[in-house]
Amino acid sequence: MTAQTPHRPSKGERTRARILDSAAELFSRSGFAAVSLRDIAAHAELTHAGVLHHFPGKESLLIEVLGRRDRIDAKLLFGTNADAPPEELLEALIGIVARNMGTPGLVALYVKISGEATAPDHPAHAYFVDRYRVLRERLAEIVSALSAQADPPLDHDPVAVAQQLLALMDGLQTQWLLEPDAVDMRASVVTFLRQLGLHVDTPQAPDPRGTA
Repeated sequence: MTAQTPHRPSKGERTRARILDSAAELFSRSGFAAVSLRDIAAHAELTHAGVLHHFPGKESLLIEVLGRRDRIDAKLLFGTNADAPPEELLEALIGIVARNMGTPGLVALYVKISGEATAPDHPAHAYFVDRYRVLRERLAEIVSALSAQADPPLDHDPVAVAQQLLALMDGLQTQWLLEPDAVDMRASVVTFLRQLGLHVDTPQAPDPRGTA
């Protein structure tokens, strides 16, 4: 049996990735409304028509930028790993928090755009409504399973805990962006879960500062 040749991105795929990288940087820096397709094209060293060849408009580009990282995270919490023990899924979530500490640009993008998207007419409004709904449901399932496994079982409202955990993570991101040396997002999430009596047995993560 011959080994498969690793996929080599085509020129079009490399161009799309360059556009997405430029859009993510500009959106995280200035927000959605203040950035134009021409700004993105100039940043990516392409023409306006060149960007339109790959994306029909700024709205579709925003959704693709937001979804690119979410698809990676979804594989951990909702993909082939979805049937893993709840302890492993919770550790995967903590791993995502730790990884985010090495990607301040993407964290800034989510903080800025999610705030803008509370307006019902924002192009990412439905995206974030669906995103939070799915996350609440999935986290509530994990909390429910872990609470039932505890001895004695924990009397938590899984939906309320899921909402509190998401609120904590979002609030920590804002504080971390403002003062990264003073806020350890991963440690704060682990402390919160342990205070609830939820089993968290993860090694101390390496300091992600300085990673790309």
